[in-house]
Amino acid sequence: MKTSAFLYPWDVVGDPDAAARVADLGVQQVTLAAAYHSTRALTPRHPGHRVVTAEHAAVLYPPDAARWAGRELRPREQSWVASDDAFAEAAEALAGAGLEVHTWVVLAHNSRLGAEHPDTSVVNAYGDRYPWAPCIAGAAVREYLIDLAAEAAVRTGARGTELESCGWYGFAHLHAHDKIAGVGLGDAAQYLMSLCFCPACRTGYAGQGLDADGLAAAVRGALEPVWAGAGSPETGRAGIEKLLGADLTEATLRWRGTVARTLQESAVTAVRAAAEPGFQVLLHADPEPHRTGANVGVDPEHILSAADGVVLPCTGGDAAREAVLGPFAGRGGVLAANFGVVTGMGGSPATLERDAAHAASLGADQLRLYHAGLASAPDLRAVAEALSRLGR
Repeated sequence: MKTSAFLYPWDVVGDPDAAARVADLGVQQVTLAAAYHSTRALTPRHPGHRVVTAEHAAVLYPPDAARWAGRELRPREQSWVASDDAFAEAAEALAGAGLEVHTWVVLAHNSRLGAEHPDTSVVNAYGDRYPWAPCIAGAAVREYLIDLAAEAAVRTGARGTELESCGWYGFAHLHAHDKIAGVGLGDAAQYLMSLCFCPACRTGYAGQGLDADGLAAAVRGALEPVWAGAGSPETGRAGIEKLLGADLTEATLRWRGTVARTLQESAVTAVRAAAEPGFQVLLHADPEPHRTGANVGVDPEHILSAADGVVLPCTGGDAAREAVLGPFAGRGGVLAANFGVVTGMGGSPATLERDAAHAASLGADQLRLYHAGLASAPDLRAVAEALSRLGR
């Protein structure tokens, strides 16, 4: 199967051995960050540094000044890689090692945007803002995200793109110094904590026949047993309905699904309009429509009619892989199974051969490896051995 490894430009820029080292893993492609959120990353093999702190969400290339002139919402350029165009420099080195390069574009996850423009953020039922989560129902946010997708995806030398967070973001964030684990929130409570009550969403709920204040009160009431620690965490749509009721669940999912689908369609259309024919567009996705975050909840039939395929989270046990790949199998399009290969971050490079074979049996036709720049030397050796055996 065609395999791609995720990388940051700072894994390559300044390291003359990086591109060859990645090619030697046995991958054919690199998915290289072009627009990314804030992070602190270890670089265990780089000759010039060991830690890179990306202080805010940024693009890893010089943004087009004409495109963004006079606009309130615009991407910020990075300052932590010593390069005029970190993406282009890294992409050139990788291509020189025989690797195909695709862009990695993070969209609706941007803490700096929320800090500078609080009115763009998701607002929960308690009135708390999530500065890391731009509300994709807002007209200005949608325009910004669609233009960012087109610009960041179509970089010189890239033959495709992978759009991450192209949909709703919500409560879950992995924020710096997180202190949110005191109450165990199941996936249903996470959904309720992710429902937005900004002006645009309030108008959207009204279009579904809902009173926004009444809905917010219902959400708070549904969450009271969660805060009290009553019972085990609820999961899935059935769990949401148990907490919120079937009618309110259906109405909120209908509104949010429409918003997400139209954003995804518009982003894919904008990317294709900016790219040469044959440019591949994939979305990081999850088959459960209520899911928020990097792997946004989608309708499998719809997303495969809009994009060329999906990248699906497949780290975990067999049942988890079956749940995420099953709804997409047999529908056409690229199905890329994404495996964590950093042991310290919950990945399992030691079982990659077996896990990848299982994903292939479920319909996956490509692999993604997260993340070649972060992984230890033993993890990378395990990856290379697994890919060697898979390629026989």
